[in-house]
Amino acid sequence: MADRGLFITFEGTDGGGKTTQIQRLTADLREAGYDICLTREPGGTPISEQIRDMLLNPDHSEMAATTELLLYAASRAQHVSEVIKPALEAGKVVISSRFADATVVYQGYGRGLDLERIDRLNRIATDGVTPEVTFVLDLPVEIGLQRVQNSRGGLDRLEREKIEFHHRLREGYQIIARQEPQRLKIIDAQVSPDQVYAQIQAIIQSLLDK
Repeated sequence: MADRGLFITFEGTDGGGKTTQIQRLTADLREAGYDICLTREPGGTPISEQIRDMLLNPDHSEMAATTELLLYAASRAQHVSEVIKPALEAGKVVISSRFADATVVYQGYGRGLDLERIDRLNRIATDGVTPEVTFVLDLPVEIGLQRVQNSRGGLDRLEREKIEFHHRLREGYQIIARQEPQRLKIIDAQVSPDQVYAQIQAIIQSLLDK
């Protein structure tokens, strides 16, 4: 049983299978006796979920990039304060679908907003909280978007962006992974779900063994 909190995040291109892998990891860790806090961004709290609805609503196509950035930061600040920090302080393993890296990628590399400004805003919103490991589930964007379309029958506001936007997102994750190879782990999501999970499981086990 962990005697300290552990923060794990999942990132990557849409359709990479984050939900499937998170569910599997959560089930295995719970079976092993770990106390798990499962959450997501944007969202994770009642306030943050309302902000999520605003952000992803396809009707809000007129939303300015800076507005988008500030809404994500507001959602994250509430999420960290209300859910993530208390769970980590209680010694839980926190698993989140997306976190601060998503803002760097989507609003920085995707929208072209200033990366230094995003970094300053993220540091305020996260209040010093950083994941121990971040899994980036990577696959070609065309494949990922088709998977999303097939599974949900529709795309949210960000998923509807031009294909060039999604290519910039994928490249953004790869850039961050090169900058922080100890934390960000690129996982090939084109292989079978079992093969994807095997890659994740090996890294998690080494982390838990420390």
